[in-house]
Amino acid sequence: MRAASLSSRQAILLLGLVVLVWGTTWPVNKATLHYLSPVWAAAIRSCIGTGVLLLICLARGRLKLPARGDLPVVFSLGLLHMTAYSMLCNIGMQHVGAGRSVVLAYTTPMWVAPGARLFLGEAFTARRAAGTVCGLLGLLLIFNPLAFDWGNQASVFGNGLILLGAMFWAASILYMRGHRWVGEPFDVLIWQALLASCILVPSAWALEGPPQFDWQAAVLIQVVYSGAFGIAIAYWAINKVNHALPAMTTSLGLLGVPVFGIVCSSLVLGETLEPSLLAAMALIIAGIAIGALPARQRAL
Repeated sequence: MRAASLSSRQAILLLGLVVLVWGTTWPVNKATLHYLSPVWAAAIRSCIGTGVLLLICLARGRLKLPARGDLPVVFSLGLLHMTAYSMLCNIGMQHVGAGRSVVLAYTTPMWVAPGARLFLGEAFTARRAAGTVCGLLGLLLIFNPLAFDWGNQASVFGNGLILLGAMFWAASILYMRGHRWVGEPFDVLIWQALLASCILVPSAWALEGPPQFDWQAAVLIQVVYSGAFGIAIAYWAINKVNHALPAMTTSLGLLGVPVFGIVCSSLVLGETLEPSLLAAMALIIAGIAIGALPARQRAL
């Protein structure tokens, strides 16, 4: 029997942890691409994350096969988010800066918003609509399609792959929210990560050939951080958050990731922090406040 869901306060704290971790992993992952090919980088991170999750499960005595009724969610998150999203974003980020990449990846609310209404029956209230519009205006201000160089095929390809990855992630969020759990979300997380690793490793070998590693200390730190925290800790947390909060609230809260990711990319990678980015961040933060904070206050 499933344990009780998280309280709203606990879910918000976990969502904040995810924002912190995922915001920092974008510049880290971009830096890793200087040393590793994109699919191998994703595969290695996945294997590290799977190993950390295995240790956590063993330490907690929670390593067990998923219930048959939870197998669909193992495949949905394992394939859509941990595999497709990770691979597409890594390939696309070869041609796109880390700051722009994180913004494109977090257009997820554009796809979650109509999906939550159509498939989950969640009310699209005036508050949520205002928060969503405000946040998406911020994203649009950062990614200005009118000023985009459509003649640069590599850039178009990279941006398109990241947007496609965002759509896959949105589908996994919607399925997670609508799934009727038999067991605990944490108990299936290891199997989702293992599935992703089992697909990413042969995919990397097929697409990029045998791995060629430049194991400098910096590379080790980067892949261990991305795998242990960006996958093991963050995916566990977002599993819990997706089950405890409405899909729209979660997606609005995750708009904080591009804000933090843009700042980190500017500080760590030297990417330009233009006035338009600052204005966009203000809109995104306003969208989070409008769409999420009133709901938290009522829940507490």
